[in-house]
Amino acid sequence: MLNELQENWCAQKTWDFSGLKALFLNCTLKRSPGQSHTQGLIDISRTIMEKNGVGVEVLRPVDHEIAYGVSPDMTEHGWAKDDWPALYEKVKAAEILVITTPIWLGEKSSVCTKVIERLYSSSGDLNEAGQYAYYGKVGGCLVTGNEDGAKHCSMNVLYSLQHLGYAIPPQADAAWLGEAGPGPSYLDAGSGGPENDFTNRNTTFLTWNLMHLARMLKDAGGFPVHGNQRSLWDAGCRFDHPNPEYR
Repeated sequence: MLNELQENWCAQKTWDFSGLKALFLNCTLKRSPGQSHTQGLIDISRTIMEKNGVGVEVLRPVDHEIAYGVSPDMTEHGWAKDDWPALYEKVKAAEILVITTPIWLGEKSSVCTKVIERLYSSSGDLNEAGQYAYYGKVGGCLVTGNEDGAKHCSMNVLYSLQHLGYAIPPQADAAWLGEAGPGPSYLDAGSGGPENDFTNRNTTFLTWNLMHLARMLKDAGGFPVHGNQRSLWDAGCRFDHPNPEYR
């Protein structure tokens, strides 16, 4: 799975990443156990994380009944069932979130769009410091496909994550694209995907940068709390407020 350099970097690291949790949301259109080529790319990043003590979970949102909408629980808005609230608990528990998607018609998958909409539905939640709930967490994305659009999809996903409050490290995206049109996909024999040096390098850098930033933020107690607390803004922050907490 990993090449010699990737293995050496795992063996020689001096950082302790234990205690970190990562969640990969594989926004494939294929339900389990169908083959997902995007999963093949996830496995590289996942292996590096697990070798460094990070707790990793990989989920396919398509396996769950996620309602459409931009409210935290859509059963309160006419839907008979909504699995998103349970998935959101896993999102909240993870310091690292990696959104992964195939490309269709030059865009991220419809499942990926739904996931980002549901992440947005809880973007008004606050953490214990009164910041938006996603502050102190880090995000990245992985993309696969047989057509152009990898950077376009990454741009959309990463913008969305940072807008919601996620911190984005350097080189936070990686992708593999096969020959345009019909042809072998990432895990197909002869695709060259698993051997592609450019993709392997970027996936490796993405993984380490996610772990580094997540470690720094967690050790620092989260993102600095000053000038970004929604709770204080809503309280009517004034320099003449009688309560010093709101000045």
